[in-house]
Amino acid sequence: MLLLPPPSLHPFPANLSSNFSPINPIQSPFRSFPQPPRAVNRRRNDDVDAFTKKSGYIFELGTSEADSLIDYDIKRIAAICRRKPLILFRRLFQIGTTFGGWFGARYIDGLAEKSDQMFKIRAADLRKILLELGPAYVKIAQAVSSRADLIPPSYLDELSLLQDRIAPFSSEIAFNTIEQELGLPVDELFSEISPEPTAAASLGQVYQARLRHNGQLVAIKVQRPGVQAAIALDILILRSIAGVVKRAGKFNSDLQAVVDEWASSLFREMDYVKEANNGLKFRKLYGGIQDVLVPEMYMELTTQKVLVMEWVEGQKLSEVKDIYLVEVGVYCSFNQLLEYGFYHADPHPGNLLRTSDGKLAYLDFGMMGEFRQELRDAFIEACLHLVNRDFDSLAKDFVTLGFLPPTADKEAVTKALTGVFQNAVAKGVRNISFGDLLGNLGTTMYKFKFQIPSYFSLVIRSLAVLEGIAISFDPNYKVLGSTYPWIARKVLTDSSPKLKSSLQGLLYKDGVFRIDRLESLLSESLRARTERALVKSRVGQTSSNVAIKQILSFTLTEKGAFVREILLQEVAKGLDALGLATLDSLTSVAITSIPFVASSPSSSLTEEDIMNLRMLRRLMLLLSGLQKNGSSTVEVTGNVAHKNQNTNLEELLPVFYQISSVQEILPVLSVIPELSPELQQQLLLLPADLAGRLISRAAARTIRRMFL
Repeated sequence: MLLLPPPSLHPFPANLSSNFSPINPIQSPFRSFPQPPRAVNRRRNDDVDAFTKKSGYIFELGTSEADSLIDYDIKRIAAICRRKPLILFRRLFQIGTTFGGWFGARYIDGLAEKSDQMFKIRAADLRKILLELGPAYVKIAQAVSSRADLIPPSYLDELSLLQDRIAPFSSEIAFNTIEQELGLPVDELFSEISPEPTAAASLGQVYQARLRHNGQLVAIKVQRPGVQAAIALDILILRSIAGVVKRAGKFNSDLQAVVDEWASSLFREMDYVKEANNGLKFRKLYGGIQDVLVPEMYMELTTQKVLVMEWVEGQKLSEVKDIYLVEVGVYCSFNQLLEYGFYHADPHPGNLLRTSDGKLAYLDFGMMGEFRQELRDAFIEACLHLVNRDFDSLAKDFVTLGFLPPTADKEAVTKALTGVFQNAVAKGVRNISFGDLLGNLGTTMYKFKFQIPSYFSLVIRSLAVLEGIAISFDPNYKVLGSTYPWIARKVLTDSSPKLKSSLQGLLYKDGVFRIDRLESLLSESLRARTERALVKSRVGQTSSNVAIKQILSFTLTEKGAFVREILLQEVAKGLDALGLATLDSLTSVAITSIPFVASSPSSSLTEEDIMNLRMLRRLMLLLSGLQKNGSSTVEVTGNVAHKNQNTNLEELLPVFYQISSVQEILPVLSVIPELSPELQQQLLLLPADLAGRLISRAAARTIRRMFL
C-alpha cells in the first residue's frame, strides 16, 4: 500500500466549484478532493480491474461462505471448494493455460533468436498475467520485486508496478462498502473524500479523506470484493502443488507448511481489525525510535473490511536513495526481530516511505510475524558463531533453529559448513551478504536433510527486502553487516542467562581468554549507531576520544557489568603477572651487579603468566582506544615462543611499557571529566576491586607454592 501526496485543498462554495468532482456515480452533497493526477494516470485501458474481468467467476464460491473465512482453515476451504468443483477445475485450467502460454511464448522467442528483443514485452505480459490471476500471485511477485540483485531490470520495473499501481475497482462499490461496514452515510463521517483511490493494492485500495468531527486528514482502506474467495481457492491449489513438488523433488523442507505459514499471514492481513491492532502494537513498540513514524489507527472507524488510519505523505524509500533511512530501517528491524519478536513481514518498497520531514514511515500492518524468545536467542548465537567461524557451535544452532534434525551427524555438518561458509565470512562481517551465505548451500542442505522452518521464510523476507532496497542504489550494501553491530551490542549488554553463557563460551576457549573476540565485539558494537547520530557525536571530538568514552561508558554501566567483570578478572591476572615480571627483573639486575655471581637467575614466571602479561598489553591498548580494526601489534596465542624464559624476561617488560607514555595515556584521562557523575563514581571503585583481586591471587599463589 502506498499513500501518495495529497492534492491541494481549496475552499469552495456549497454548490461545488467546477474544480472539484463529486463522487461518481454516487451523487453526494458533501465536499470532495479533486482526483489526484497519478490516480488518473494509473487507470490505463488495458489494466482496468483485470482481476474481476478475468477471474470474477471465483466470486461464485459464495460470499456467505468464502467471505466468512476470518482465519485460515485449509479443511474448511477444501470443503467449500468441493461443493463447486467446476470453479476449481476452471481455475486450474486458467492458471495452466495462462502460464503455459507465457512460457511457450518465451520458448518461441528463444527458437527465433528474439529473446532479447522481446524481453521487455514478456516482462509486461507477466505483470498482466499476475494481475489477471489476482491477489495471491500479486503477493508472490511483490515478495521478489525489491531484489535488484536477483531479478532482471525489465522484470523488476514491471513487478515493481504491482506494489502500488494495481488497477482499482469501482469507487461506487468502495463507498457502498464503507457505508455498510460503518453503518452511516459517507458524508456524515467525512467532510471531504477523494472521488478516486489514491492507491490500489492487491487486497484493497486507499482513499484520502478528512474526518468530519475533528478535521484530521486520514486514509481509508477498503477491501477489494471477492478477495477472500480468490485467495482461499489459490492457496488450496498452491498447497496441493507444493505437496506434489515436495514428493517429486524429494525436498527435505515441508513446503506445504511454508505455504500454510504464508496463507495464515495472508488471512490475518485480510482482517482489517487485526491489522489495526497490529498497527497499535507496532506503534507502541517501535514508534518511539528516532526517525521512525508509525501512523495512528482509528479503531472506532475500523471493521473487517474498512480501515481508517492517519494519512502519511511521502515517497517510496526505494526512490529517494536515503542510506541513512535504510540504516534506521535496519535498526528498527533488529528491534522487531531480536528485541521484541514482533516484526513487519511485508516491508516491500510500497510500505516504506520517506516522509517530507525525513522520517521512515511504516505502512500496512496486515502481515506481521512472531519470533519466539528461544528462536531469537538461537538466531543471535548463530550469527555470533558464523562471524567468529565457530562452525561446530553453528551446527548445534541449526538444530535449535529447526534447520537440522537432532539426529544429524554434527561432525560431518561442521565440516560441510566450514567448506560452505569459510570463504563468505573470510571477507569480514561487514561484507557478508545473503547471496554469499546461500550461494553454495544447496548441495549441503540436500545432503544433510536441511529444512526451512515455516517461520523463517517471513524472517528472511523481512531482512532481504531492506537489503534489496539498499542494493538498488548501493550495490555493496550488506544488511547483515549493518545488523551485526546491534547483535554485538545486545550480546554484550543483555541480562539473559542464555546470552551471558553464550558470551562466556565465545570469549573463553579451553580456559584461555580470546581477547580478539572481545575486541571484535566491542569495535562492532561501537558501529551500532546510525550514520547521522555518528556524525553528531563526533563534532568537536577525535575518533579516538569518542571510542574511549564509549568503551568506558559501556563498561561502567549496569548493562556492561558482565563484561566489566571479565575485564577486571583479566586485568587482575595481567597486573599479577606484571608484578612477578617486575620482581624478576629487579632480582636479575641485583644479581648481575654482584661480582663473581652467575647472572642466570631462575624466573618465577610461567607460560600462563607470560600470556597474561601480553594480554594486559592488549587490554590496555583496547581500553585506551588505540586498537585499530580489531588488530594488535602484539600477537597473543597459546604457543608462547619463550623456550628460555631466563633470557627473554627482559623482552617482556618493554612490550608492556610501550603503552606507558603520557601521550598514549592522556586520551584516557581526558575523557574522564566528560563521564557522568555516576560513572565517575563507579570508576573510583575499580582500584579497590582490582586490589582485592590481586591480593586473592597472590595469596592463592603463595599457598599453592608452599604446599605443592
